[in-house]
Amino acid sequence: MSTSDIKHLLNIIEQQLDWGDTATWQSKDFEMLNQLIFDKTKVSLSASTLRRVWGRVEYNHLPSGTTLDTLAMFAGFTNWRAFLKTGINQQPNTKAEPPTPVKPVVYQPKNKWTVLIVALIVAVLASLYFIGKTSNGANPNSYSFSSKRLTGGIPNSVIFNYDASASPTDSIFIQQSWDPRTRTLVSKNLHQHTSMYYEPGFYMAKLVVGGHIVKQHKLMIPTSGWLGLVENKPVPLYLKQPDYISNNGLSFSVAAIQQKNIDMQLQPAWVKYYNVGGFTPAPLTDFSFTVKVKNEYSEGAAACQFSNVSLITDRGPIIIPLSVKGCVSELALISVDLITSGKTADLSGLGVDFSDWVQVSCKSAGNQIQYYINNKLVYKVRMPAYKVKIIGMAFSFQGAGSVKNIELKSGEKMVFGEF
Repeated sequence: MSTSDIKHLLNIIEQQLDWGDTATWQSKDFEMLNQLIFDKTKVSLSASTLRRVWGRVEYNHLPSGTTLDTLAMFAGFTNWRAFLKTGINQQPNTKAEPPTPVKPVVYQPKNKWTVLIVALIVAVLASLYFIGKTSNGANPNSYSFSSKRLTGGIPNSVIFNYDASASPTDSIFIQQSWDPRTRTLVSKNLHQHTSMYYEPGFYMAKLVVGGHIVKQHKLMIPTSGWLGLVENKPVPLYLKQPDYISNNGLSFSVAAIQQKNIDMQLQPAWVKYYNVGGFTPAPLTDFSFTVKVKNEYSEGAAACQFSNVSLITDRGPIIIPLSVKGCVSELALISVDLITSGKTADLSGLGVDFSDWVQVSCKSAGNQIQYYINNKLVYKVRMPAYKVKIIGMAFSFQGAGSVKNIELKSGEKMVFGEF
């Protein structure tokens, strides 16, 4: 394997896509490439992986064998070895076929931290706003797509209004969010479809025709004040506010979880607290946020005490992961459109001692987002080049956890403060 071989394969793919100079590719282009590769090969290479392969993110390692096999398949070869034998001096006989629509798949949960991290990474990259590229003559102006929430809380039914009568195919899907597994096949001759949303947040709903995104729009699923839940598939266990809200903060005990017949030893449940759309949006360029959190369960499979402090934005989220020090390699710090892995960066500052409250803070500082643990600067990243607004927050704990002293400011003005 050589870098010149990899470069040649990438050149073949670039010629097939015909998207122009890769230096001009944006996040939306890598997200679309992720979707095209998945549709054809049924293997998902995240947008972050693709950006590393194309040299848009500093990464001093060669791509894995799985990544190279998948890219070779997408380019029209059987695998990477076949490309090395037949493709070094020639293009494949045909260009990559247009992707076929993904059939809906029922999600089978795996309560492993690595699976959660992958889901979070995909979620943040795919939640960025982009206009999906179309091909085969698909004209977005020939379609319409809008939605209407039925309630202001959770769970929430959303009515999608669409017109796909101009489609040359019956392959028409409505996709609830970033995840292609949330696609539902709809009729070309009908104009409404209703979907259920079980957790709040900021989504990008999509109308997919013939494997191509022709329309998409922002969709916020808000909460009515605080929402507490225990993660469960397919429907979470929603908590009554008096059971987890007090003058001292947010807290739901392990004993209370166990009363719901949840096995905490082998598959520790995740407790989550949300507040979305309940305050004036705060611009990311001039904000400060601080909170105190405590993970209160460390037995069995929850020995790492994984926890997340999240700010939900109208782009990708900010997710500050925490764990005991011995588990920081499994963490991934998410900063809107930038993912920092504990496997390739020093995130040791996010390893904490939960025997006492941990103060977690972040703020804008010029062209940076700075992250602090117990008032100590532990990491900093560049600020996104586009406008971003904070519209909500969430706290999640593997096992059980508590939250207090929440403050979100825009400049010197308090936007949200509780407990």
